[in-house]
Parts: sequence; structure tokens; C-alpha cells
Amino acid sequence: MSEDKRPGWLLRRMFGKKEEAWPPEPVPVQAPDPKPAPPPAPEPVLRPDLEPVASPASPSEGQPDFATAADDVSHIPLPASEPAEDGSNKNTVPDEIEGADLQPIAGAEERPPAGTAGDAPDRGAEPADTTTQAFAPQEAPEEGPDAVPEPEPASETAQIFMPEPEAEPEGEKRGWWSRLTGGMKRTSSALTERVTGLFTKRKLDADTLEELEDALIQADFGVETATRISEAVGKGRYEKGISPDAVREILATEVERALAPVAVPFVIDTAKKPFVILMIGVNGAGKTTTIGKLAMKLKADGHSLMLAAGDTFRAAAIEQLKVWGQRTGTPVIARAQGADAAGLAFDAYEAARNAGTDVLLIDTAGRLQNKAGLMAELEKILRVIRKIDAEAPHAVLLVLDATVGQNALSQVELFSKAAQVTGLVMTKLDGTARGGILVALAARFGLPVHFIGVGEGVEDLEPFEARDFARAIAGLDKG
Repeated sequence: MSEDKRPGWLLRRMFGKKEEAWPPEPVPVQAPDPKPAPPPAPEPVLRPDLEPVASPASPSEGQPDFATAADDVSHIPLPASEPAEDGSNKNTVPDEIEGADLQPIAGAEERPPAGTAGDAPDRGAEPADTTTQAFAPQEAPEEGPDAVPEPEPASETAQIFMPEPEAEPEGEKRGWWSRLTGGMKRTSSALTERVTGLFTKRKLDADTLEELEDALIQADFGVETATRISEAVGKGRYEKGISPDAVREILATEVERALAPVAVPFVIDTAKKPFVILMIGVNGAGKTTTIGKLAMKLKADGHSLMLAAGDTFRAAAIEQLKVWGQRTGTPVIARAQGADAAGLAFDAYEAARNAGTDVLLIDTAGRLQNKAGLMAELEKILRVIRKIDAEAPHAVLLVLDATVGQNALSQVELFSKAAQVTGLVMTKLDGTARGGILVALAARFGLPVHFIGVGEGVEDLEPFEARDFARAIAGLDKG
């Protein structure tokens, strides 16, 4: 290549730069030195008086590489007799205390220096383990699956349970009127609001009376009772004003008049021993709970009792009755679930008669009133009991749930045909705004109403009083 065609020839000529040989001579490349062999690893010092120390890998790093950890002995502390590599002896006494008369502290435990064979794992300068595992409770060793016991064959023999009575917890006691008005508050509030809205600053006319009648029907008073109350309110007061309080007074008076004939106290005939009470009703009406509450009251009146767990279709009912027997100190006759209820009633009557018991309370399974097969089973219980005593049962109490409304009318009608109902017990009046169903039942059937319930407590079941009920449902004071 000529000088004029070499790169940068013009600049070299202008600035007079010394010409370089072209092309440049290649620079010789020196071959790399061979890599020196690594020095041999020091032989590990094996001492029989030292326990092997695990590789200093943390638990989160997994298992250590034992192939290399065995060769790495740098983490093993040197014994006191061997100096460190830097020439300093860690066991040398400092100059400040050299030659001093050192005595052990009284009461202090003598400890060997850290890193010696006598150093315990929890001693020396090692920090304490503060992980969660250190403070976690020890897990129980896993056990094999429990052996499933063989089911015992159901026994057809009735058993008598004699539990010890339990002490009732003491609490704030409220009077019956306070509990009654509290339980009837939903019904009374609904009626009071309607009455106040109808008769505040408004003249009494046909439309007002019709609205009052509708309000009473919605509260399940029934058409007959609602019509009678509306007529009583409008009698001699057309085109005149009437206060809401006056309307409620008329309401209470008419309700009391309808309920007075059926407010019959429940009486035990002591000449009949045992006095047999058969409790019947649909599912969920509260029969078993009512039996327990009634047992508490009869026990307080001085009667000796016996309970029969005749609801053999529901295992919880048997256990529930045993609990009531525990609370009242009353023996309970029971069989296994699924046993014949009529046979159990027979055995219970025999046991009560032999024991000289005053009252025998028999629970029965809940059944829908429109199921002919279930009602036939109830009739069988009656026939079996009457084979022993033609007059038994001496009382057949139908337990009604106030929250079912007009369906209670059908229950009374069909149960009365199958079991000759002698009286009613109305429960759960605190759970409905339509407590007037009791008035409708009294107007249609005229069956005695012995007890009403307004709560879950034992004291929330009380004998029925027509006047108290009428004034509570109208939202008035006891007077």
C-alpha cells in the first residue's frame, strides 16, 4: 500500500508526525503460566474427647454438603492447650489481673471454659435459641387410629335413671307480670301502633272500624273475635272522637271476656296414683322442655314424680329429658332410640305404680297432625295405657307453638280426635307478634288453657290468667 493511501496520511503530513512502519509488527503473545496446584488441605485434628460439631449451615439452607463439610475444620475451636494461628493465646490471663489471688464466688456454679470437652450445649458464650420452635409445646406422638367399639345391641328393657338434683344458679328474679309483658311485647307493640295511628285526631266511622278489624285479624285474633271487638268499640261512638287508650281498654275487656271461660287451673287428682299426664304435639312445639318446666312446678308443690322418655324417635329428646331429670331430681324411664313407645309407656306406668309415685309425665314423639300413620301410633299408646288403667291417661296436654298462627287451629282439631285432648299449653308467645291466636282457639274450641310460656327459663311457664294476658296484649298496666 502506498503512503498516500495509508489511513491518517494527510494528518501526519500536516502536523509532521513521524511515520510509523506499516503494517505494525504483531505483538508476541506470552503463554499463560500453568495454574499452581492447590496446597494440600490440613489434616483434621481428631480428638476422642471432643464431640463432632455439625456444619454451621442454618436450618433454612437445607442439608449441608457433607462431602466438603468434613474437610472444613476451621469452625472447630482450638483447645486451651493449643495457641491460635495469629500467635495470641486466648487462654492467657490479662495483665490487669495477672498475679492476683483469684477465688471462686460463693454459691456460683463452676463452669469450664467455652470450647472445652466439658462445655455443655447450653453453656458458654453460645447465644440461647430464641426461635418459635424453642417455645412451642411438644407435639404428642402420633397414635394409631382408635379402635372402633362394637355397637351394643339395643336393649328393649326399660332403664330407670336416678340422677342427683342440681342446684339452680341464683340470678335476678323478675315477677311474672314483668316476664309476661316482656314476652308479649311484640304483639302488644304491633297492636298499639295500629290503634294509635287509627284513632289519633280522627273521628270514628265505618272505615276506621274496618281498619281496626283488619289489624286484629292480622294479629290472629280470628274473624269472630275481631268483629266483636270492633262492634264494641263503635257502639254509641259513631262520628265521635275516641282516644287510643280508650280503644285499648275496650280491647283488653273483650279479650278477657273471651278467655275467662278457658282459664282453668291444672289440678292433680291425688286419688289417682299415679296421675298420668300424656304430653303430645307437633315437632318443635316444646313438649320436652314443657315437661321439664312442669316437673319443676309439680315438684315444688310436693308431688313425687317420674318421667318417661316416650320420644324414642329422637335421641336428643331422650338425653334432654335425662337432663331435666337431673335438674329436678326425678327418675327417668328410658329405652334405646327406636324402641316401641307404647311398650315404654307400659313399663313406666308399672314402675310408677310400684314406687307409689304421685305423677307420671310421659313424653311422646312429635308428629304432624295430618299424618294418619303417626296419629295411629299415638292412639296405640293410649290403648296400651288403658289396658292397665281404664281412666288413664288422666290428662292429655296438647303443647302449641304460638308462632305457627292459624295452623294451631288445625292441630287442636286433629289431635283432639286422636287423643281426646283435655287441655292446652301455649308456648313461645315471646317469639311472635300474633299472640291473638289464643283468643281464636278459645272462641272456637273452648278447651282449657292451663299454662302459657313466654321464655326459655323454668319460671317462664306459668298458669294462665285471662286478665293478665288481656291487659298485657293490649299494652296496658296490670291495673
